[in-house]
Amino acid sequence: MPLYIPKIPTYREIEIRGKKVFMRIDINVPLDPETGEIIDDRRIRVHAKYIRMLMEDYNPALVLGSHQGRPGSSDFITLEKHHKLLEKYTGLSIKFVEDVMGPSAIKAIKELKPGEVLLLDNLRLVSEEVIEAPPERQALTIFAKRIASAVDLYINDAFATSHRSQPSIVGLPLLLPSAIGPLFEKEIKALERVVSESEPPRVYVLGGKKVVEHLRVIENLVNNKLADRILTCGLLGILFLAAKGVKIGVENYKLLEEAGALPLVPRARYLLLRGAPIETPVDCKVVHNGNVKNVYIGELKGRIMDIGENTVEIYSELIKDAKTVVMRGPAGVIEVEEFKTGTQALLNAAIQSKAYVLIAGGHLGAMVPEGLEGRVHVSTGGNAVLLFLSGEELPALKALELSAKMFLGW
Repeated sequence: MPLYIPKIPTYREIEIRGKKVFMRIDINVPLDPETGEIIDDRRIRVHAKYIRMLMEDYNPALVLGSHQGRPGSSDFITLEKHHKLLEKYTGLSIKFVEDVMGPSAIKAIKELKPGEVLLLDNLRLVSEEVIEAPPERQALTIFAKRIASAVDLYINDAFATSHRSQPSIVGLPLLLPSAIGPLFEKEIKALERVVSESEPPRVYVLGGKKVVEHLRVIENLVNNKLADRILTCGLLGILFLAAKGVKIGVENYKLLEEAGALPLVPRARYLLLRGAPIETPVDCKVVHNGNVKNVYIGELKGRIMDIGENTVEIYSELIKDAKTVVMRGPAGVIEVEEFKTGTQALLNAAIQSKAYVLIAGGHLGAMVPEGLEGRVHVSTGGNAVLLFLSGEELPALKALELSAKMFLGW
């Protein structure tokens, strides 16, 4: 499918000054499974910057909503810790209510004055917020109706959740005049830059474990002629090596099998036979009999842990010559320090290149130095970027497009 971004209003196109605004953000962050402590607060820091900007420029009565984890998972907690960090990074006094849509939450929202900020508790404490359904159905939920009755406007600044179809993302826009926030707008501009305004050579670097998703992305890139080179690594690289008929060894076939990726070999082979511009590693770092070795593909023995030195060199040269670079997923098992080197080298090549670089969140985003602006964009929404690049419609964009027609006459 072609990649399409509908025309949607920004926060500057609806009058938010002094109004009561519900803003969906995404401060869902990684937690230490042992202690429950937040181990990476980058998302909170990014959102804090834009929350402060909106308060300084428009002075709304701002109600913030986010989720954290999923019921039943170890990272499903309240937002008390997030609240303290939001206050710290915004420098603002932010109210917090241990409620989502009950009497305490609605009372706190109704009493909120312009210039004040309120954070609701974890939205997924409400069971409706875990269910995916079309916008028309989500607009009928108790959550959406209660929140909409207490505020004037809706802003979605949670691009990272735009692939979800939940009440706070797709239901509220059908009940209120709506727009995207400053962070969401920045993410959309980055996507437009790589799909509509990109200059060749356009190089995609795809790795990590999301093999099914990446295969869909590659199929869409090839169908729409959006990539000049696709550099594969991680489990995806192993899949394409198998598709080429390379003897990857029992351990690596087992890796593909455990990831449910073995049935995808024919699809990968078909892409190669079509002449898709897909590159695979020429050497790898492997663990064999307890030893780490850099071996060429024809001599593969042991479990592949990272791309090899020659692959790093070849891929880095292709990245340095590119005008547009999109990166998603690590090149190796970056949880082990020794196997981070391939990923770090490719990131360095992208950052040092003259290309426009979109890094699609996740583990890669955490490895990028902070403070890079303009030419290098680190997305907060890796999964949303993946879904968009695979040609799927993002539910949040669809709901905002419908809202603009309903309330703004677009």
